[in-house]
Amino acid sequence: MTTEIIPEVPSKKPEWLKVKLPSGAEFLRVRNIVSEHKVHTICQSGNCPNLGECWGAGTATFMILGNVCTRSCGFCAVATGKPFAPDFLEPQRVAESVKLMGVKHCVITSVDRDDMEDGGSVIWAETIKAIRKLCPQTTLETLIPDFMGKWENLQQIINEAPEIVSHNLETVRRLTKQVRIQAKYDRSLEVLNRLSKAGMRTKSGLMLGLGETFEEVFETMEDLRMVGVEILTIGQYLQPSKKHLPVVEFVKPEVFLKLKEEGMKLGFTHIESGPLVRSSYHAEKHL
Repeated sequence: MTTEIIPEVPSKKPEWLKVKLPSGAEFLRVRNIVSEHKVHTICQSGNCPNLGECWGAGTATFMILGNVCTRSCGFCAVATGKPFAPDFLEPQRVAESVKLMGVKHCVITSVDRDDMEDGGSVIWAETIKAIRKLCPQTTLETLIPDFMGKWENLQQIINEAPEIVSHNLETVRRLTKQVRIQAKYDRSLEVLNRLSKAGMRTKSGLMLGLGETFEEVFETMEDLRMVGVEILTIGQYLQPSKKHLPVVEFVKPEVFLKLKEEGMKLGFTHIESGPLVRSSYHAEKHL
């Protein structure tokens, strides 16, 4: 394959990226639960364009270990700095929120906690346990960091065996150092490889619009299949602020459809591919 994504000079968001402002009774109910229980969601911290749709449907992606990240990725809206000490009451609060919302499939993610020896893996494990105890019918997807390649910390997640374990590659190999400054392309692949070999159902996500080519995206999908990844999400990168990486192009919906077609040929069991797709978009369908 040699087809390239043809860059367009972005001036304003195209029509296919415009979303309605969040509203409705269910949206307000979810917002109130999140606020009252003092839990964080990537929906808010990551400026997700699907917040209204997901909260309106009664779903949310919980973010544990605080809302300040130790890394400074060029694409991410989550605050960077020195995090507060971990809150060991957080797992129970998250579990109670999941129960109140009546969530059938719960997605949990976290900031990177490179300041902690365990990378936050103990609280990760305790959160999974708390949800399973309080909400035994709820299935779980965990969108985890790379734990700096400390495999004993990754093992904490494997031991709890969530239904889906996700780790995002985010971009192609060539752009990784620019986009995910403290991360490593091959280390992320090794995370996914170890999860797959341990019997986990694995998932990853990519962003487009940072200057990658179609061929590079296809090669990245091949790399993900080589390490056993079954589920893939592909979405459009949107610049959170002027301090973040600029959008190089707004990729057209037909390119996302083509990538899905090519990805399914590689053997992925499920692909969500579209401009507004994010890691946890329609996550309940990935089971």
